[in-house]
Order: sequence, then C-alpha cells, then structure tokens
Amino acid sequence: MDINSLISNLTNPTLLFFLLGIIAALLKSDLEIPPSSSKFISLYLLFAIGFKGGQELSHSAWNNEILLSIVFGLLIASLIPLYCFWILKQRMTVSDAGAVAATYGSVSAVTFVAGIAFLEVQQLHFGGHMVAVMALMEAPAIIVGVMLIHHFEKNETQKPMSKIVKHSFTNGSVLLILGSLLIGLIADSKQAEGIKPFTTDIFKGFLSIFLLEMGMVTAKRFGAFKKYGLFLSVFALVIPAINGSLVAFLSQWVSADAGNRFIFAILGASASYIAVPAAMKLAAPKADPHCISQWL
Repeated sequence: MDINSLISNLTNPTLLFFLLGIIAALLKSDLEIPPSSSKFISLYLLFAIGFKGGQELSHSAWNNEILLSIVFGLLIASLIPLYCFWILKQRMTVSDAGAVAATYGSVSAVTFVAGIAFLEVQQLHFGGHMVAVMALMEAPAIIVGVMLIHHFEKNETQKPMSKIVKHSFTNGSVLLILGSLLIGLIADSKQAEGIKPFTTDIFKGFLSIFLLEMGMVTAKRFGAFKKYGLFLSVFALVIPAINGSLVAFLSQWVSADAGNRFIFAILGASASYIAVPAAMKLAAPKADPHCISQWL
C-alpha cells in the first residue's frame, strides 16, 4: 500500500467520525445520539444490508461455496463457545462462563456492519450469502452455551431449550436481517430499483453517524478493564484476535474471495451483545449481566 492509499484510508469520513466519537467521550462532551435515533439507524443498517444481500443472492447461482459457507459458519459458532467456556470456567462461575462463552461464539450485527464499511472503503466485494451466514450464526452459540450450563450446573429454574432457540431467532436484529434478506431474495429486480436510493445512496451517511456513536461507546468502556481484573482483560483482548486469525486461515478452504474471507474473520472475532445477553436472561438467571456486557 503506497502513502497516498494510506492517507486516503485514514481520512475516510466514516473512520474520522468513529475517531470523533472516541474524542468526544474522552473529553466528556455532552454530545450524544438520542436512543430513538440510534435504534432507528441500527435498524436501517440491518435492513439495507439484508435487502442488498438478498438482491445479490437472487442474482447468484447456488453452488458448493454457498452451502459450505453456511456449514462453516455454523461450525464456528458451535466450536468457539466450547474452548472459551473451558478457559473461562477456571476463574468464573459456570453460569457466567457459559454466558460469556456464548457471546464470543455468537456474532455481532454491529461489528458485521463495521466490517462491511471497511470493505466499502477498500472497494472489495463480498457475497450476499454472507448476510445469511451471519444471521444463522446467532443461535448455535446460544444453544451450546445453554447446554454447557445445563451439563455443569443443574438448575431447576433454567428455561426449556425450545424457548431459548425460539428467542434467538425472534430477536429483533436477527429477525430483521433475515426478513430483509428473504425480501431482497424474492423481490422483483425492477421493483427493487424503486428503493435503491434509500438502501444504497444514503447508506454511508447513516453509517457515519452510527460509527460516531460506536466511537463514544468504545471510549466509555475503556474503564471496564480495570474493574474485572487482568485475567478477563487479557481474555477479552486475545481471544477475538485468535478466533479471527484462525477463522481467516481456515476460510481459505471455503472461499477464495478476499471479501468473504474477511467477513468470516470478522464473524469469528466478534461477540454478540444483543441476542445472547437477552437469551441468557432466560437461560442463565444466575449469570452476572454486567460481566457479560462489559467484555463485548
């Protein structure tokens, strides 16, 4: 990468707005995105990504790579909680270890959006089927985390597995992106052109505001590393890097496309901070919700 390309990437508006959010939080500015507006922007981004992914998928022929990508994604989401749980159980209660392990096995739609933003900046393509892979990876990690808690800690107050699975699929973010993907898949291409300005032209503007808020949220969580000690701090920093690097390496046998492999690495490294904490309120009532949320 030459110096001009480096400067161009570092001066991209979306990245600069993210940095502005960090600076605003560190300066203790009263700048904030109203919760209702923040929720709308998140819903919009999920809708736009899902719909565009469905449209792209509708123009793609189903092949072995798509099917293999789905299987690979499900395996990632199922295996990561296993070794994360084993590590965390050395220092945490079974409920806390199972809940946190599930968050790292599951995925973050927000991180997925940020990854797509990076690909947009780099002008790299990714397959529409990766949206479906992301959405399908929410549930397996939750199921594995609950099974681990059930196995190591008998608790009569735990909820039925069927209810947990249903909750993971009916979670708002998962339902919206899966629904948008399906609508984009079956929608007529000519009719879909009518909403293209909404799903494409203004996407980066909303993304910039979204990343501004993410910068503020990121900076406000810096202090959490002092609260839970060195062990969990190291875990929160090292495990995502290991997961992402390992998945990036293994994905070469799934796809040769750089964009798809990058998305796989993002999915492997990310952690769910919406679907899993909500599900674990039902599945693991003894788990500390603050312990779960601070390490995502």
